[in-house]
Amino acid sequence: QVHLIESGGGLVQAGGSQRLSCAASGRTFSGYTMGWFRQTPGKERVFVAAISWSGGSTTYADSVKGRFTISRDNGKNTVYLQMNSLKPEDTAVYYCAAVSGKRFDYTWCLTSGWYPDWGQGTPVTVSS
Repeated sequence: QVHLIESGGGLVQAGGSQRLSCAASGRTFSGYTMGWFRQTPGKERVFVAAISWSGGSTTYADSVKGRFTISRDNGKNTVYLQMNSLKPEDTAVYYCAAVSGKRFDYTWCLTSGWYPDWGQGTPVTVSS
């Protein structure tokens, strides 16, 4: 099991940028596929982006494609989500998730149930 801590959330104006970080500890971070999900009150957690253990494979939800970028630094045990051109509909609690021992799968990585390890979330509010 890996322990995940998100940071970087806060209030930002529409059109602005923000970078979220997710620091991992507990096990070898480089072996993990990492994902970002987000959730608004009363709704299910939805997929935002995912990255393979090497960083060589990434995928994004259509709603964020071209605006968000997921990356990782295995030397720092950290995964990032760079969010640009933010919109009010991006307002949510953002969660970092991790899964190890599985080959990066472009279908399964979209599913929250694929990830056994989760952070506590960091809220992002985009004002119009």
